[in-house]
Amino acid sequence: MKKLVATVICMILGGCMSIYSQNLPINIAHRGACAYLPEHTLPAKALAYGMEADFIEQDVVLTKDNHALVIHDIHLDTVTDVANRFPGRARDDGRYYALDFTLAEIKTLKACERFEPASGTAVFAGRFPVWKSDFRLHTLQEEIELIQGLNKSTGKNIGIYPEIKDPAWHLEQGRDISKIVLQILEEYGYKTAQDNIYLQCFDFAELKRIKNELKCELKLIQLIEEDCDVAEVASYAVGIGPWIKQIITGLDKEGTPVISDLVARAHQHKLMVHPYTFRADALPEGVCTELLLDTLFNKIGVDGIFSDFPDVSRKFIRNQVKKP
Repeated sequence: MKKLVATVICMILGGCMSIYSQNLPINIAHRGACAYLPEHTLPAKALAYGMEADFIEQDVVLTKDNHALVIHDIHLDTVTDVANRFPGRARDDGRYYALDFTLAEIKTLKACERFEPASGTAVFAGRFPVWKSDFRLHTLQEEIELIQGLNKSTGKNIGIYPEIKDPAWHLEQGRDISKIVLQILEEYGYKTAQDNIYLQCFDFAELKRIKNELKCELKLIQLIEEDCDVAEVASYAVGIGPWIKQIITGLDKEGTPVISDLVARAHQHKLMVHPYTFRADALPEGVCTELLLDTLFNKIGVDGIFSDFPDVSRKFIRNQVKKP
C-alpha cells in the first residue's frame, strides 16, 4: 500500500521523485548538458535540469579574490576569450589561470564551446558553434541557487555533484580550496550524508583530508584514472569514479566488450561506481551507444554515469536498465 501511495503521489506531482530513489542507476549531467550548450554555463545547467538529470556536476577552481568559479580547468583559455581580452596576462607557460583574475574580470569574458587554444578549433566539432550567442562563467553559489530555485519552483529534487579541482596546486599557490568549497556547501544546506550531494576529487590525499581533518560528512567519491586499492578507498569514501576505459578495456575478436574486475572489486567493498564519461559523439571504435550503456548497466552493474548527453542516458536508464 505504501508503495502504491508513493507511486500515485509521484504521478500527481509530475514525477518530482528523482529516478535514483527507485534503485536505478543515477544519471549525472557532466558539466551540464554540455553536448548541446557550452560546458559549465548556466544555460547548459538549466537544460540538464530540464532533461531531468538526477545530479548536475560542478567543477570548481578559485579566482584571484577567492571566489569559487565553476569551470573544468584551472585555465581560462580553453573556453573563454581571455587571451584577446587580457593579452599579456598569461604566465610563463603561456596559459591564463583563473587564479590570476578577479571574479569581476572573469565576468567580462565571453565563454564558448571548448576549443584548442593553439588552433581555435572546437574539440567536439558537431556541438554548439564556437563564439556564437552570449555565454558567461559563474560562481558555485550562482549555480546552487539556480538548481535549488528550480527544485522549489518545479517540486523536483535534483542534486549537485561538485568536484574540487587541483587542490594540491591551489595549496602551492597559498589557497585552501577545499575549506572554501565546504564552507559554501554548508551555507547552502549541504552538510550530511543524507543531503542530495556527492563531493568528488581526484586527489587521494586531499579526499582523505576532507574526510578526516576537515570532518566532512558528505558522500565522498574518489575519482580515479588508474587502478587503486578499493579497500583503502572504502575507508573514507562511498564510491569511485573511474574512466569508462578502466571498466571496458576493449573489444575481443568477436566484438564483445572486455570487462575488467574493477567494478566487482569495488562492489565487494560496498563502494558505488560512477564512471565517466558517456559521449554519444565520441564512442570507442566498434562500440555503439546501445552496446556501451547495456554493458555498463546491465552486464557490469555500475551505479550511475557521468553523461554529456543526459537525455540519452536518462532514456536508457528508465527504459532499458533491468530493474533490481
